[in-house]
Amino acid sequence: MIDHLDHFVLTTAQPDETIRFYTEVLGMTLEHFGNGRRALKFGSQKINIHVKGKEYEPKAHAPGVGTLDFCFIASVPLDEVIARLNKHNIKIIEGPVMKTGAMGPIRSVYCRDPDLNLVEVSEYV
Repeated sequence: MIDHLDHFVLTTAQPDETIRFYTEVLGMTLEHFGNGRRALKFGSQKINIHVKGKEYEPKAHAPGVGTLDFCFIASVPLDEVIARLNKHNIKIIEGPVMKTGAMGPIRSVYCRDPDLNLVEVSEYV
């Protein structure tokens, strides 16, 4: 019944820093749409940005800052991701380590975004 993920919502208390992290560090593209809304595009998916206390309706029952834990599959080798994180002084809190992704074994590093969400970046091995 479900084919793939289209988008998810990230609630942030620091929209400018969050946008900077996802665009400058992780290489996503900022998109503006409808009534001043913003999203971070990557591949054929996106992350819609909600600012804490100014969320768009409908929204999650209890939207929170720093409550997400998600994994991105990199479009470049993980060593390039690590180099880019280091270049931007983003602390790697774990990894590289072997984990299991949706389609098999992955090699991952973990870091935190400005709102302290746990961000895993991986490559399939």
